[in-house]
Amino acid sequence: MAKGEGSESGSAAGLLSPSILQAGERPAQEPKKKQHLSVCNKLCYAVGGAPYQVTGCALGFFLQIYLLDVALVDPFSASIILFFGRAWDAFTDPLVGFCISKSSWTRLGRLMPWIIFSTPLAVVAYFLIWFVPDFPRGQALWYLIFYCLFETLVTCFHVPYSALTMFISTEQSERDSATAYRMTVEVLGTVLGTAIQGQIVGQANAPCLQYPSDSALASESGNRTHSISSLRQTQNAYLLAAGVIASIYIVCAVILTLGVRERRGPCETQQAEPMPFFRGLRLVMSHGPYVKLIAAFLFTSLAFMLVEGNFALFCTYTLGFRNEFQNLLLAIMLSATFTIPLWQWFLTHFGKKTAVYIGISSAVPFLILVALIESNLIVTYVVAVAAGVSVAAAFLLPWSMLPDVIDDFHLKHPHSHGTEPIFFSFYVFFTKFASGVSLGISTLSLDFAGYQSRGCSQPPSVKFTLKMLVALTPIALILLGLLLFKLYPIDEEKRRQNKKALQALRDEASSSGCSDTDSTELASIL
Repeated sequence: MAKGEGSESGSAAGLLSPSILQAGERPAQEPKKKQHLSVCNKLCYAVGGAPYQVTGCALGFFLQIYLLDVALVDPFSASIILFFGRAWDAFTDPLVGFCISKSSWTRLGRLMPWIIFSTPLAVVAYFLIWFVPDFPRGQALWYLIFYCLFETLVTCFHVPYSALTMFISTEQSERDSATAYRMTVEVLGTVLGTAIQGQIVGQANAPCLQYPSDSALASESGNRTHSISSLRQTQNAYLLAAGVIASIYIVCAVILTLGVRERRGPCETQQAEPMPFFRGLRLVMSHGPYVKLIAAFLFTSLAFMLVEGNFALFCTYTLGFRNEFQNLLLAIMLSATFTIPLWQWFLTHFGKKTAVYIGISSAVPFLILVALIESNLIVTYVVAVAAGVSVAAAFLLPWSMLPDVIDDFHLKHPHSHGTEPIFFSFYVFFTKFASGVSLGISTLSLDFAGYQSRGCSQPPSVKFTLKMLVALTPIALILLGLLLFKLYPIDEEKRRQNKKALQALRDEASSSGCSDTDSTELASIL
């Protein structure tokens, strides 16, 4: 569940433009007819969430091994591409959200033009990421440009799509229902992206080279000649997978555009001006529960991102399952998909902190097992399925706990309006930036260990480094994150107290006509 699911929603939640009306100037409003969404409307809206997840999974799991073993980019350059691509992706979230907030309404709406016009450019950029140019000297720059360009364009798609939740109906229940449809499709999108990319590429594995000793130099030329044609087949397989995913991207965008009508915001008035950005940022970053939650999830998310980014190389070279890693990835994603409802049920019955401790810590024994076992395919599949259970908990729980922090903040700062996007967008920013750092450092460490591109095997130092990146380092990060969770102050009792106090404040303000919570509803839905 690459890049974090629904990540741009936070920066999109502040897109509703405020206007102030004095209480005496508000005209008497006639009861509005409820805007019910048909199942077809909800499905068309939900389908729009698939492109972000499908492309994100394909890039998250396969881009590193593609750069190293198919495009033949040296590990140092690959680390630069992966780091700056993810870091740029982190910076584009608030930037695109700000640009959209300044957009005017058009005949197509305010958000739909961004979705429509970014789609063809994003598809082209995505396809060119998986294309190997004929000029090897400038390959690194090629991939860096198109990776950053695609991340910008897919953000131009997903930020307005996330904000579209607020503009498809005036009924909160209808929006909640549409969001449930969307989350279901997005989860299926992660499986679809892993399956398409993995199964197509798995049919044409990149050929490996036996790095010869001095006595075998005579046969080296023949081996390399044979491998060149096989490498071309693998490159074509990546292009085919890119073409299939790009087609899905276009189809989903067309269905979204034709099946969803963007309406003006259900409430055009707010009772107070939003707080200035930098003042709100200062308040948010000084809120203790938020800082502790972000720090804890930063370490646990970083652990799972290290596993995600290096899993293909680990299966190929350390475990020796060159032809099985795509199936192992699919097992992890299917396991995570089916256990998300289980964790949703668990956290509602036993509490969120308990779910964190059990869900995330359950990955530790299986990571230890991965580090200790020799090449045993059956045991590896068991570990993959079990790891998927922890992956579901790791990526579901942050979006479930952030609203509790926001409620606590509102009770301590009841007159601070419009800070919700800061909570969500900066969690996304830190997570994506950390993802870039982890991928960059891990790929660079492989370079120092002596990684051999397209090698049938790797030196012991590379295998040990991969074990460190996939098992030992994630375990240390998970344990550190769980230790920080001990400092997180909002348990179930505190959460119930906050909920009652916040409900009392809302009841007190309910006589103001049009509720001022519409602008924060998008963030709260998550």
